[in-house]
Amino acid sequence: MKKMLALVFSLVMAMTILVASVSSAETVDLLSQIKERGYIIIATEGDWAPWTYHDESNQLVGLDVEIGTAIAEQLGVEARFEETNWDSILQGVDSGRFDLACNGVGYTETRAEKYSFSTPYVYTHKVLVVRKDNEEIKSFEDLKGKKTANTASSTYAAIAEEYGATVTGVDALADTLQLVLQRRVDATINSQVTINDYMIAHPEAEIKVVDEGPGEPVAIPVRKADDTATLIAAINEALDAMRADGTLAAISIKYFNGLDLTGMPQE
Repeated sequence: MKKMLALVFSLVMAMTILVASVSSAETVDLLSQIKERGYIIIATEGDWAPWTYHDESNQLVGLDVEIGTAIAEQLGVEARFEETNWDSILQGVDSGRFDLACNGVGYTETRAEKYSFSTPYVYTHKVLVVRKDNEEIKSFEDLKGKKTANTASSTYAAIAEEYGATVTGVDALADTLQLVLQRRVDATINSQVTINDYMIAHPEAEIKVVDEGPGEPVAIPVRKADDTATLIAAINEALDAMRADGTLAAISIKYFNGLDLTGMPQE
């Protein structure tokens, strides 16, 4: 009997140690894991200029690429960018496929319920875009009963629906504007700097901006959990340092046609 009790006790102790080891492993914070592996996985689209896109040599560039790289440098690790469509970005952050997203992600209270956000690094305005020959839509209020196009889970799609529009889901900005030009949809809502960049690159495009909305804070989302708190704190420290030494402003000016959009806009 004593031998049996001793055996049971040994088994119980072994299981206790195993459970404690697993629990300890599970509670290792994400920042520590990133530093141990030596790189941080950043989700981005790669086809949304000037945020993330490919230059003439097919190199991934853009405002968010430089910001993500600078954050990685501040953390002492390599930045590894994973390109995917917009609707998969936050899903990938959720699943742990990506450590964070750096892709012009607008902060909203709804998203903040599910993700931990960094402090905003830029503020952008939204604009309403139609064909040049469209005289029916002049403001966001005119979207009621109209058709628009945007990536399905974007804040711009949600705004269009709030104004009463029916949204057609697309994968990229070029697809969105093609639908507008082909009259398959009536309008689209997008980032002012993105539309400006497109119009500079495509001066022949028969589109125009008819209305502008207030500034939106853009920030970096990570999975909301106990093990990501130190990562968000480290990201904020990196952004603070970049804001203080002028790096953020310089990147904004470089990619936003001379505009420093790193401060809260005056409405």
